Amino acid sequence: MAKFRDFLLSINLEEKKTELKKLEGQSSDPALWNDQGKAKSLLQKLADQKSEIEDIEELDQEIATLRELSEIEDLSEELKRELGKAEKNFKKLSLKSFLNGRYDKNNALVSIHAGQGGTEAMDWASMLYRMYLRFCERRGWETALVDLTRGEEAGIKSVTFKVGGSYSYGYLKGEMGTHRLVRQSPFNADKLRQTSFALVEVLPELEELDLPDIQIKDEDLDIQFFHSSSQGGQNVQKVSTAVRLIHKPTGMVVTAQAERFQEQNRKNAMNLLRAKLWVLEQERAQATKKEIKGEYHPASWGTQIRSYVLHPYKMVKDLRTEVETGNTEAVLDGEIDQFIESELQIGKK
Repeated sequence: MAKFRDFLLSINLEEKKTELKKLEGQSSDPALWNDQGKAKSLLQKLADQKSEIEDIEELDQEIATLRELSEIEDLSEELKRELGKAEKNFKKLSLKSFLNGRYDKNNALVSIHAGQGGTEAMDWASMLYRMYLRFCERRGWETALVDLTRGEEAGIKSVTFKVGGSYSYGYLKGEMGTHRLVRQSPFNADKLRQTSFALVEVLPELEELDLPDIQIKDEDLDIQFFHSSSQGGQNVQKVSTAVRLIHKPTGMVVTAQAERFQEQNRKNAMNLLRAKLWVLEQERAQATKKEIKGEYHPASWGTQIRSYVLHPYKMVKDLRTEVETGNTEAVLDGEIDQFIESELQIGKK
């Protein structure tokens, strides 16, 4: 497979092995576990890097074996099946060659905000939330709620959750933008046709060591604690565990309230603020540096990326890649790989 040879050249396998050795050296540092968060992050990077190298080397060996077999015998049904499996594995690996942004390997912080339209839009936001949770579940990625504001009648006003998995930010960053839903309203007795919008934001999870140039000073923060609204019943909080951070220089406000302990919510809020400050730096840099296009695409209400039509016909269409499908049920159940993969490829052309 000539394409596989080109792929090996593009990813620089030797460089990946050098990086693996560096990570292995850092993991043997006795002081590593003084900061359990950083230790866990490092070990995850180490495991991801090792797994990726092993997958590449295994596929290289498999392709070499299949090439030898095809030279000495006709293509049997079994050999055709093995070739088909090798092609699928190659496609999966080759997608990662598009994920070469600075933080593509990082975990992702995903936020969904209901647009105008009241309960209808809040219900749409909750549908998108479920869609992404199912997508992550299918990929074996872990998700953890950071912040949630429910709607008064149904759905959610906004939600932020963390996605833990190799390249989760790289895969999901193309989902940023406005998602449009057209359907018969389930909240109207006349079942009128209704159009709803929700905004999706995707940020990389960034530790302090990832951004040495961005310093968050204590005097620049207004830290507020309040009762969490995301838990109820017997679990309702009697102490103020939820955290709101206001960054005075920029006016940015972030909240985290899903965890039971104040310190963990504070850490989640700091990670979210750090990512938003990084985004601000990207936006400023984009004004003068067009070459970073592809590294970051701002999510705003004017950037509609996908339309989901459930009535009068069924169709999900990506407005950037023209990829579409009539299987709306599967898409809303998390089968969005075709949209993500197509956007990844077109975004790097």
